[in-house]
Amino acid sequence: MMDVSGVGFPSKVPWKMMSAEELENQYCPSRWVVRLGAEESLRTYLQIGIEATRRARAARKSLLHVPYGDGEGEKVDIYFPDESAEALPFFLFFHGGYWQSGSKDESAFMVDPLTAQGVAVVIVAYDIAPKGTLDQMVDQVTRSVAFVQKRYPSNKGIYLCGHSAGAHLAAMMLLANWTKHGVTPNLKGFFLVSGVFDLEPIVYTSQNVALQLTLEDAQRNSPQLKVAQAQPADPTCRVLVVVGQFDSPEFHRQSWEFYQVLPAQTLCQGEWKASFEELHDVDHFEIVENLTQKDNVLTQIILKTIFQ
Repeated sequence: MMDVSGVGFPSKVPWKMMSAEELENQYCPSRWVVRLGAEESLRTYLQIGIEATRRARAARKSLLHVPYGDGEGEKVDIYFPDESAEALPFFLFFHGGYWQSGSKDESAFMVDPLTAQGVAVVIVAYDIAPKGTLDQMVDQVTRSVAFVQKRYPSNKGIYLCGHSAGAHLAAMMLLANWTKHGVTPNLKGFFLVSGVFDLEPIVYTSQNVALQLTLEDAQRNSPQLKVAQAQPADPTCRVLVVVGQFDSPEFHRQSWEFYQVLPAQTLCQGEWKASFEELHDVDHFEIVENLTQKDNVLTQIILKTIFQ
């Protein structure tokens, strides 16, 4: 067990002043879990994801492994509410795993509670490292969003949610150039859960063995550095930045600082409607595991945002 008395506050030490060991520790979320050991927390997370996906595929109307591009890894699973309607809100989920693990086939956590309330849920696959580079992943996720808009043009709003590395990919959609994709998605909300938005520290951790990011790659793909120049296509679009109480201090800093640059968007087009939530008594994995439950606080926040 770690001493978590300081959890919930960004570290007093800027990451550039940390020892290599401390930086590694800060960016290893399973080491900050208090309810289970690190290995066990990862196993539990995987089991819950596999089980939720099995249930969703058995119980919900779905289209599985739908290609959004030509690449073998470019597929989505689409789950529908029971009552068929032309115009549905669509919730797209990008899984975590430090851009090098995880899959859509074990990530359908929120399908049951959201489809039960009339939301279509799309779980997106992308080519994780070492097969895919970060630039490719960002491009794939962009194309997956464009695909949903083209396929369901009468949607009642597209909501993007990502966890951890997936929150980074979702945040990159705030910067996407949609003109080259020939469509402007009807983006109404972003749920960025325990994300990483400034990638520079990752370059100096063991996570970069598979990713092979240069400093330039990291900066080019850091929404933290770019979002101040971005403009919301739709001024009613909401951005919710969420972190768990038992995320590491660096994960807290990443979320808080990203939230801080968002409200600076007082451009003539309006501003991001940004909010920040620290969810009590959850760690980096529970925050998503709990999306299987309809009365969970984050599930309720998502539903309220969609149906406000």
